[in-house]
Amino acid sequence: MSFIDQIAELTKAKAKLAQAEAKLAADRVSALSKLPADYGYANLNDFIKALKDAAGKGGKSKAAKGAKGPKAAKAPKAAKAPKAAKGKRAKITPEVKAEVKAMVDAGKTGQEIAKALGISAPSVQNIKKELGLVKARAAAPAAAEAAPAQV
Repeated sequence: MSFIDQIAELTKAKAKLAQAEAKLAADRVSALSKLPADYGYANLNDFIKALKDAAGKGGKSKAAKGAKGPKAAKAPKAAKAPKAAKGKRAKITPEVKAEVKAMVDAGKTGQEIAKALGISAPSVQNIKKELGLVKARAAAPAAAEAAPAQV
């Protein structure tokens, strides 16, 4: 197959892809426009309000305010150390240390780790030192500190 034939084939494939994308977009719009009626709502605004109520966002409808039904279970969050109240020391458990190590290995910064785990940035630094994840500072030679640089 020549180079020109390959270009022509690629052009045809791109045109076919564009047609498929346009059909998908039209089908999506059609399906979305039918959602309120499919779920028994008279109009889009009532449907959106119901969605917001179901998601727990926005103002609750009058019917939902008076209704006392079972609360929907929230999805479990990733295991994190509990955030310490202001002025209280955070508990640094072996699990927290393991999470710090994993996050350092993943390339997270000390500030990102501290925020995610609810501990202070200095605590993160101390854990990194304890785990050997921080290089020790090179001590400056005593002669270099005592003698000023000559120009």
